[in-house]
Amino acid sequence: MIKNKEETTKYKMIKIMKEIKNTKNKYGLISIIFHWLMALLIITLLGLGLYMVDLPDVGFNALKIKLIFLHKELGTLVLFLVIMRLIWRLCNVEPLLSPHIPQWQKLGARVAHFSLYGFMFALPMTGWLMSSAAGIPMTFLGIFELPPLISPNIYRMRLFIEIHEWLAYGLIAILFVHIGAALFHHFIDKDDTLRKMLP
Repeated sequence: MIKNKEETTKYKMIKIMKEIKNTKNKYGLISIIFHWLMALLIITLLGLGLYMVDLPDVGFNALKIKLIFLHKELGTLVLFLVIMRLIWRLCNVEPLLSPHIPQWQKLGARVAHFSLYGFMFALPMTGWLMSSAAGIPMTFLGIFELPPLISPNIYRMRLFIEIHEWLAYGLIAILFVHIGAALFHHFIDKDDTLRKMLP
């Protein structure tokens, strides 16, 4: 009886471990959490950014300042998560794409994924550089202060604002391609591409 309980417990632990890690057929629970949490954060950040740029710069705008600080805090969280996600990805197998997908689409998917990682890293970094150039301290969720990357400089600040803005537009374009491709595979091709990233 005790042996049966031990075997059942062992079986359950193995099953949980299999669900946590990626397999060749499906993303594991950790990858799925990373994906949807970061999707939510990035869409929120892009929405905040687009809303903030339309707010007036003249005078003391309390709402804009609050939103800027919220944007920065969430941006540092994305930077932390993208590093953790990249480490997790390197330590796990990558699920295989459906065999019927043409080679050009497989290549396009790889380019889009690498581009997404590039944007997810570059946007928070340019935000950090922008704050450093403005002489405004950055914190990680208010827990600790991040060191400035460069010394204050108004010209560099303006340059990084411009770069940050164009990177955001680039990310929006890649997201449309990524979401559009996932929906195409799900509703038109009716394959398991999207289902691999669902719990």
